[in-house]
Amino acid sequence: MSTPKVLMEGVVFGESPRWHDGRVWFSDWGANQVIALDTDGTHRVVVTVPSFPMCIDFLPDGRLLVVDSAQRRLLRREPDGSLVQHADLSGVSEKPWNDIVVDDRGNAYVNTIGFDFPGGEFAPGLIVLVTPEGHVRQLAGDLAFPNGMAISPDGTTLVVAESYANRLTAYDIGSDGALGDRRVWAETPDDHPDGICMDAEGAVWYADVGNQHCARVREGGEVLDTVDLDRGAFACTLSRGDDPHLFVVGQTWGGPESQPSGQVVAFPAPAPGAGRP
Repeated sequence: MSTPKVLMEGVVFGESPRWHDGRVWFSDWGANQVIALDTDGTHRVVVTVPSFPMCIDFLPDGRLLVVDSAQRRLLRREPDGSLVQHADLSGVSEKPWNDIVVDDRGNAYVNTIGFDFPGGEFAPGLIVLVTPEGHVRQLAGDLAFPNGMAISPDGTTLVVAESYANRLTAYDIGSDGALGDRRVWAETPDDHPDGICMDAEGAVWYADVGNQHCARVREGGEVLDTVDLDRGAFACTLSRGDDPHLFVVGQTWGGPESQPSGQVVAFPAPAPGAGRP
């Protein structure tokens, strides 16, 4: 596919992009900021949260949810801009909390990798459900570094990237939000999928840091498209409507830290985003 358009540079550590209100919202973990980025490159800092990591998504009414991993909680941004606690996650795990996706009913699925990264001894991660009222219950476990998550357009399937297992794993979503019928959605033999999103044709895009690309795969594992970056691809999201684009946040991983290497770039995409996030 074509050479990407660079929308923003100077990002310290970008992650968790979301398409919302005609903009790309993402977290700059290194700067402790959530940023709203227009497609013309203009941007503004929406909120500052001193946490790492801190992934984001939106409730159906548009309020922002932020994973405050440092404090093991989920924050909610109110219409007046204030931050309040949406849920306490510390009772389930004290290990780093990671990605989040919210369904059309306001249920938030949040995962923890289950061990201290980097440097900690590996342990399996898990997924919890946070209700709109802030109640937390564990749904799934034994995940090898759970990372990006997406919900199908019909709301019946949750797909999670297992970075250490080189695969995308799927669950059926029950009427009460519970997860069942765990299965392999797609093997990614040479890739470690990180952030993901789903498109209107039922395919999943996933980002891969080490291989510096994003891949579009069909259920079963057929690779439909790839886009290459000149640095690690950490996560991606798709615009909606006509003229769809894939937005990717990436940066150099493990290189010199004297200068921020993070970028947000855009590629033309074959299909718009669908489902959640």
